[in-house]
Amino acid sequence: MDTQNNPYVDFVVTARKYKTRLTNKYINRPVWNKRPDGEVVSALPGTIVRIAVSKGQPVEEGEQLMILEAMKMQNRILAPVSGTVSEIYVKEGDKISKNHPVLQIDPK
Repeated sequence: MDTQNNPYVDFVVTARKYKTRLTNKYINRPVWNKRPDGEVVSALPGTIVRIAVSKGQPVEEGEQLMILEAMKMQNRILAPVSGTVSEIYVKEGDKISKNHPVLQIDPK
């Protein structure tokens, strides 16, 4: 953990002010970008067990789209927005990585 070249930064927690140095790992972390509405990505690496929707199908926010098995647990992937399924990028049995695009919904 090389913090020698990093300047001190101030931060406040419950009205107390602290000084610290940021690590290179923190400084060089990837920048977070908000995904476009309707883009559905995998939060975990795993295997697609079941796809519950088809291309062109209307879906409501919160509706189950597919099941992803990760670490021997079945995780439901839900629709983030209401709209129409425009693309499905995976098929049942596919092994996918974290942040892999699985589906696209055109929002209403």
